[in-house]
Amino acid sequence: MKLSELGIPLESLAGVGKSKASLFSRLNIFTVGDLLGTYPRDWEDRTKACTLSQYAQNYGKVHTVCKVIAHDFFGYGKMKTLKIAVTDGSSNAFLIAFNRPFLQKSLPEGSIISVTGKFELRYNTLQASSFEAERLAYSGELADWQDKPIPGSGVLPVYPLTEGITQKIYRKIVASALQQYGKSLEDDLPALIIQERKLLHKTQALAFIHQPKDISQVLLARRTLIYEELYFFEYKMAEHTLRHRGSLPSIEQAAVFDAAKNSSAEEKAGLAQGIPSAASYFSTPDVSKSEFMESLSPKQKLLVERLPFEFTQGQMAAIFQMNRDIDKSQDELNTLKNRPDALEKQPFSMQRLLQGDVGSGKTLVSFMLCLRTIDYGGQCALMAPTELLARQHAENAASLLEPIGVKVAFLTGNLKAAGRQALLNALKDGSVNFVVGTHALFSRNIQYANLQLAVIDEQHRFGVTQRESILAKGRISSGEYSHTPDLLMMSATPIPQTLALTAFGDLDVSTIHSMPQGRLPVKTYLSVMGNERNAYEAVRKELMAGHQAYFVYPRIGEDEPLEQNGTENQGNLKSAQEMFNFLSKEVYPTFKCALVHSKVEEEESRQILEDFRQNKIQVLVATTVVEVGVDVPNATCIVIEHADRFGLAELHQLRGRVGRNSLQSYCFLIYGKNITQVGIERLKALHQTNDGFKIAEEDLRLRGPGEVSGTAQSGYLTLGIADLARDKDILMQARYDSFEMLRRSS
Repeated sequence: MKLSELGIPLESLAGVGKSKASLFSRLNIFTVGDLLGTYPRDWEDRTKACTLSQYAQNYGKVHTVCKVIAHDFFGYGKMKTLKIAVTDGSSNAFLIAFNRPFLQKSLPEGSIISVTGKFELRYNTLQASSFEAERLAYSGELADWQDKPIPGSGVLPVYPLTEGITQKIYRKIVASALQQYGKSLEDDLPALIIQERKLLHKTQALAFIHQPKDISQVLLARRTLIYEELYFFEYKMAEHTLRHRGSLPSIEQAAVFDAAKNSSAEEKAGLAQGIPSAASYFSTPDVSKSEFMESLSPKQKLLVERLPFEFTQGQMAAIFQMNRDIDKSQDELNTLKNRPDALEKQPFSMQRLLQGDVGSGKTLVSFMLCLRTIDYGGQCALMAPTELLARQHAENAASLLEPIGVKVAFLTGNLKAAGRQALLNALKDGSVNFVVGTHALFSRNIQYANLQLAVIDEQHRFGVTQRESILAKGRISSGEYSHTPDLLMMSATPIPQTLALTAFGDLDVSTIHSMPQGRLPVKTYLSVMGNERNAYEAVRKELMAGHQAYFVYPRIGEDEPLEQNGTENQGNLKSAQEMFNFLSKEVYPTFKCALVHSKVEEEESRQILEDFRQNKIQVLVATTVVEVGVDVPNATCIVIEHADRFGLAELHQLRGRVGRNSLQSYCFLIYGKNITQVGIERLKALHQTNDGFKIAEEDLRLRGPGEVSGTAQSGYLTLGIADLARDKDILMQARYDSFEMLRRSS
């Protein structure tokens, strides 16, 4: 029997009645399998003694034998608290026994006790309120215990608890479950995998994780169980991909071997076993300019010839890679059309995530893919989350693509009836071959003649259902063949590698690391509230040089509610409206200032941003509406006040509004005096690097996978013992093995 099949009710264990089983149900533990499959959240190493005088060397942790010197109480009534004075010969300390007055009797004065806990220096005395203590002798001398092992020593698992269950009770019940059922469980992983990866068998892994003799056993068990969890997660992902695409995402072998040149020793060991490094999944093989030019379709070549600049190596590599996907998709569709007996087969279609830092040129790459699709006779749709961003894409597409024979259209929900019907007719008869818009692109009355490529910008702002809706429009337009359109999802918020392989594990991934030539890294400065005048003066110098600036605030007006994100009083938060008045009248009265936020009318907002692009406005005061879709190369400064109120990825996106040309640009992050430790770490990360991929990894570490990817509410990621920020190498190994195992069996 496997652990997942162990459905025996928890109350069947000795010592567990209905009342205890009810308490465990609060922890979502109902069966013996649930109990053994709920792993400790930590382990307490009591194999080595640590005296009171050594507490600072051991991060406050102490494991020693003490003598109780005296009892005392402080406070009155219900707040009366026992304070136990102890010594272990190296130092004296106090045990603060909140809500444990019974310890006065169980740990009497003069008794010898074992003490384990976390100590700190408070009020010039060493004390602990979180501790475990057990009487070893009613009385005696400490010298008698000097060379003896401390009773209760070992490595003790620490479990998540609920009221009514102690660690001691939990450990005892787990021990009973292991004794009765843990020794005869079958392995979940294939025997070949266990042997090749030198993993533990399931019975041994469970014994080591719940009842380790030393920390080395914990490490062995954790590696096995983390691998097992990630292996089956990726295996299910691979099965899903095969059902919907007919093939698994590719691993570029050239990239694997290239990655080996710069891999760590640990990664090289994996590569020797045929396991790609993390970087190999996200690196795109270099392509020479001649190879790139030879691979282009007619309209792609026309666009390249019209551009006043050259593509970066990252752009060329991504286009080259995706051109092959488009070609393969078209070849399989043509084969399907010419072979009626193959109608049961699901033809290949590109399903790819293109990620790159802010300003890396992803949109131009997507235009190139659209041109290749149009050369094959298909239609393309580019969907953006806001009308502002969609309009900008449509304007850029029109100026670049219409001169080479592409009919570009713009569709949003606000399009007036007369023009809307004409556009719908043009989409239906195929006279428009490239449409840009918002959610309106998949509304009920939209029909396409032959939609073959869907491009989704800022993919994290769309749900799975919305992405599927636009693809369904393409399946309908492909008629009897029910061919799924090629899909390109783009993200200007770089996704951590491990998260991309889980939340987006059914996709191929292309990454643009290089930035356009001549771009300078944005210089980022941190300043505490009260010193913002320094930032204002630095901005003034840039304005006087003919450049422009953004000022960003966390809320629109003083009366706007804002969820607390720290300890600072909401009433002290500056608002965009308030600061617009202050900046325009008191700080920059000689420069043209404007205010934009989500409550400004769409047409007025569009005009303000257009005036800002044309330098008719020098200072733009805003909320986060400028996070995406605003491209003003002449803007060289951004000031973000209350920066500790913003997320790390959001701050990086906002910083990306500047540094979009060869001019030196600056970002000023003004933070509150009551900034949290997490807030400090966020701002330090931004100060230290402009690399969005490093920032994404730090964001994953600080926030966790659900919050970073937006999957916390959807339940997409439900990992237990595995940690995506920590277990990257194990994930690479598990993904490779699971995909290879499925390839062999299919």
